[in-house]
Amino acid sequence: MRFVLIDRIQEIEPGKSLVAVKNLSLAEEYLADHFPGFPVMPGVLMLEAMTQSAAWLIRATEDFRHSTVLLRSVKMIKYGSFVEPGRQLSIQVELAGDLSDPKNIPMKGKGVIDGQVMVQGRFSLTCGNLRDRDPDLAGADAALVEHLRDLYSTLLKGSVGSKAQSKVG
Repeated sequence: MRFVLIDRIQEIEPGKSLVAVKNLSLAEEYLADHFPGFPVMPGVLMLEAMTQSAAWLIRATEDFRHSTVLLRSVKMIKYGSFVEPGRQLSIQVELAGDLSDPKNIPMKGKGVIDGQVMVQGRFSLTCGNLRDRDPDLAGADAALVEHLRDLYSTLLKGSVGSKAQSKVG
């Protein structure tokens, strides 16, 4: 994953839910263009932050069984207000079904600031491994999973003593 749009995982209950945070800083490169003189987090990046949060929930639940977890579909997304630099978006995602079909995992999520919903909706994820398409890519799967485990550990480090550590560790 090239752009990590969450800064910390605060709480996780594998198989159920995850809470993460995104601290929006004026240093975010895309804010120079969105919009000049009125910098706000683009709605598509709010959706991506929810998608990434949901992917961490799936990875933790399945012990990183899949090297890729991708957005499959968006059912309904509603936006509440603008997210400006200096604000912290709390991203809450939960499994909205079961994990029986890794090609269609239903999720629901929302992004909240000070009790106000900024984004919410339902979406689904799809999971897989590169080796499923080409057995020669098994090494790439292993390298991706190792990288993702390291990144996950980093995202949890800021949560020492929180529900995230106690329920995952």
